[in-house]
Amino acid sequence: MLQRLLIACLCVAAVTVSPAAAEPPLSALTLVGPAQTVFKAGRDACDGHDVPDAPARALREADGGIVLFGMHYRNRAFRGRDFDSLKLDCRIVLDSAFRPEPEAFDDRTWITATWTEDGRRVEALLHAEYHADTYNRCRTTGALACWYNAILAARSQDGGRSFTRTTPPTVVAAPPFRQEVEQGRHRGFFNPSNIVSDGRYRYFYASTTGWAGQPFGVCLFRSDDVTDPARWQAYDGKGYSARFPNPYLPNPSLKGAKATGTCAPVAPFPAPVGSVSRHRGTGAWIAVFQAAAGGVFPRSGIYWSTSRDLLAWDAPRLLIAGPTLYDDPCTAGGELVSYPSLIDPDAPGRNFDTVGDKATLYYATLKTKGCEVTSERDLVRRAVAIKVWP
Repeated sequence: MLQRLLIACLCVAAVTVSPAAAEPPLSALTLVGPAQTVFKAGRDACDGHDVPDAPARALREADGGIVLFGMHYRNRAFRGRDFDSLKLDCRIVLDSAFRPEPEAFDDRTWITATWTEDGRRVEALLHAEYHADTYNRCRTTGALACWYNAILAARSQDGGRSFTRTTPPTVVAAPPFRQEVEQGRHRGFFNPSNIVSDGRYRYFYASTTGWAGQPFGVCLFRSDDVTDPARWQAYDGKGYSARFPNPYLPNPSLKGAKATGTCAPVAPFPAPVGSVSRHRGTGAWIAVFQAAAGGVFPRSGIYWSTSRDLLAWDAPRLLIAGPTLYDDPCTAGGELVSYPSLIDPDAPGRNFDTVGDKATLYYATLKTKGCEVTSERDLVRRAVAIKVWP
């Protein structure tokens, strides 16, 4: 998804963010036992598009079965009676159309977050990329210079076996300008985290590379009704009022069609939040994410941080050391770690947005060859013990 093309932007963020540190730390996460392979590309793929390319997202179907997303833009899902029996289902649940019209928002899309109340109707957030250079619609050269990102909404009525998009597309967050504006650098919102619940509200984090007046960083979105994508609004530093709707709507003066405000980036995240989970015993939030070495991150790897309110997070701590997608693959030494997500198989409800005193860390390992990240990618999991201080 966002591989080495965003290394330069993300490394700047890693140096400049300053976390709202809490001392002593609010939590301790400890890896327990060796890694287990969930999916091995050369062994388990349906076709060449089947590689882990997003953090794992799980939901519980109406009949109790488990569905797990986290693959490529030809979206397929893992299914099983439990997490130990998950196998990749070769049916495509949402495909990418590679449409050249930017207003269609249907070039390449990934299912990156889901929410369901009944195990049948599933709301999804999509990471959507438009690559103008592919369609000769870019005034400059280079993939990053022509790359435009947005977050869309889609829906399933059959437990995640198929997803439908609306016409015109339902845009949850996009830059307040069209793709031809500010070409020469990456633009947009991208890589939404999972959706989490807190009372009547639902939340997710998303990254942005910013624009004039909008700083680079990770923003927090909130909604009181996930079935209405227009209800998502971002934290602006005081409240949740920032909106980033479809910039291609024919009449931006219509109510709800015009972008308003900017979002306030949340530290210490230098790059997309892999997942966020609420600890059932204390109510604290635990986020996992990847970071390149620099600034407050002494080593590259997968980190975690803890919060009481989703806005102020303690100092990040290293969980797994190793080069990530935000490091230079030329010097990675053969393998990267990326796309972390914390899931508790014993979580109540259908959305696995909470954890107890143990959980499972899902992440991808990606082989490199020379200076390239290859399609030899495995999805692995490791048990994690969790201690949170009240």
